[in-house]
Amino acid sequence: MHQTEPVHDRNLTTVFAAAMKNVPLARSITLAAVAGVLGSLGLVSPGTSQAHPLESQLDCQSSAHRFIAPLRDERYIDATPMRVEANSVNAFKPTHGSDLTAYGFRVYAVLGYEHGDAMFKQGSGQPINDSAYGVVVMGSKDNVEARVREAGSTAVVHEVVPMLMTAVFCDGSALRNTAGTIQADASTSH
Repeated sequence: MHQTEPVHDRNLTTVFAAAMKNVPLARSITLAAVAGVLGSLGLVSPGTSQAHPLESQLDCQSSAHRFIAPLRDERYIDATPMRVEANSVNAFKPTHGSDLTAYGFRVYAVLGYEHGDAMFKQGSGQPINDSAYGVVVMGSKDNVEARVREAGSTAVVHEVVPMLMTAVFCDGSALRNTAGTIQADASTSH
């Protein structure tokens, strides 16, 4: 028996890909969100692994280096950023099977920049701040923000892809520059 991909899944992915074709990070985030939605519907089975929660480090009392270096050293994230924004925010992809979570939500990307630290690449524009860090999780802003506040974190919570992905960032000015740029780019590509 020949199996074919369900038409509605292929079309959904195609629509999202076309909408985000000019925004590499937003496109990657959206496609990952689609995969997450398909997984939550039982159409894709997740691997079995133990979750590695990050919420205790998202109390905004640390630095980007202290947050990201152990994740890199223990191979929870790729050592090389998947993207570097103009404002120098580096986005690191979780490694296959790392199962990073924050406040109960799956982590799509780990974000950070620390001035003068060789672990981070500098973007083409003005760096955001001396040190800033956070994550992009798969969840709606309202749900993520409720859990962040319940945990007592002062992190800024910002919608990246409506209803699907949210950034939790320790440094308010950095988030406005990073997530605002991504969101603005995503909305102009529709």
